Amino acid sequence: MISGANVQKVGKHSGSPDPKRHLWVLGLIAPGCALLPSQLVLRTECEVFWWIGPIIILIAIPVLDWVVGEDGTNPRDEDYELLASDRYYRWCTYLFLPIQLVGLIIAAVMWSGDELSVVDKLGLAATLGFVSGIGINAAHELGHRVERLERWLSKMALAQSAYGHFFVEHNRGHHARVATPEDPASARMGESLYEFLPRSVLGGFRSATALERDRLRRKGHRWWSVRNHILQAWSMTVVLFGGLMAAFGWQILPYLLLQAVIGAGLLETVNYVEHYGLLRRRRPNGNWARCSPRDSWNSDRLVTNIFMFHLQRHSDHHANPGRRYQTLRSSAEAPQLPAGYASMILLAAIPPLWRMVMDPRLLAHYNGDITQANIQPRKRARILADHGLAAAA
Repeated sequence: MISGANVQKVGKHSGSPDPKRHLWVLGLIAPGCALLPSQLVLRTECEVFWWIGPIIILIAIPVLDWVVGEDGTNPRDEDYELLASDRYYRWCTYLFLPIQLVGLIIAAVMWSGDELSVVDKLGLAATLGFVSGIGINAAHELGHRVERLERWLSKMALAQSAYGHFFVEHNRGHHARVATPEDPASARMGESLYEFLPRSVLGGFRSATALERDRLRRKGHRWWSVRNHILQAWSMTVVLFGGLMAAFGWQILPYLLLQAVIGAGLLETVNYVEHYGLLRRRRPNGNWARCSPRDSWNSDRLVTNIFMFHLQRHSDHHANPGRRYQTLRSSAEAPQLPAGYASMILLAAIPPLWRMVMDPRLLAHYNGDITQANIQPRKRARILADHGLAAAA
């Protein structure tokens, strides 16, 4: 069992191993967003429902997070094995995939026809893009597992977003380098979301291909091998998009690409939120210390936790990446976000507002010592000067 020595339990325990057990199926609302638009528009004649994905994630979820508040419970150490082995939780993630696929097929039918206006089709693409982005989160949960089936399901979940290299980069790149300047997916203090996105997207792609090339070389295989995890994942996208275009026509391609870009953008925006400005400690020998809960921003808002399979308990996830989502804990050591991920995504889109809210929290996390933060290199001198440390720049 993984030790819980560094994790403070919160709230009272109800006596059940998981008081939220029957809520996890609500996580399937996310892929269900792809099934809803046509029925909602049909029954209400309100075309705004083509945009139901952004409406739920960017409006409804932040409001519910604020109304419902924080979770307040952690699983007990003695329940770890019971929770980890309970296959109910696995099926809550497995079912994400067929619902996601059915929604994409329905959208392809609508994109191929003339019944919808271009604006309505764009709204449907935005909805599918948000589903695609949350699908990457399902892929993230499955990709951390050692079971062969779940790893293949992870690659399948990434097909809609065309972000198959995430399977390699997240597990072998990001987790190894998180909260260091070498990690493209760890945002730096002073770095806006719009500066971060190209660095993370391009850096993650380069890192994934380098990592997979090295792995194949060590095993005596070439890049063009059926054992290449990236090519396996990308081939699923080719088959998925190719099959949809063969069935419904090439005119759906722009919408397929748009929803994939939105999905990848949502993932990378969450990456920006999760590690902004945080920096791991150095050991006396100069190597980075092992990742601890203090190296990831945490949020324990109940609604988003259910919606995203505990992704917000990110501090425990990075400290103990082998833990399944239902066993993740909220840590007293972890720096806390002021709101759930859905709200923080909106905040990140406005850089001055983001810095006004997050920079003081980052500074407080390091007890006022800004030199402990992961600072954007080209802004380092100015940021240090702003804190009276011009000589240290």
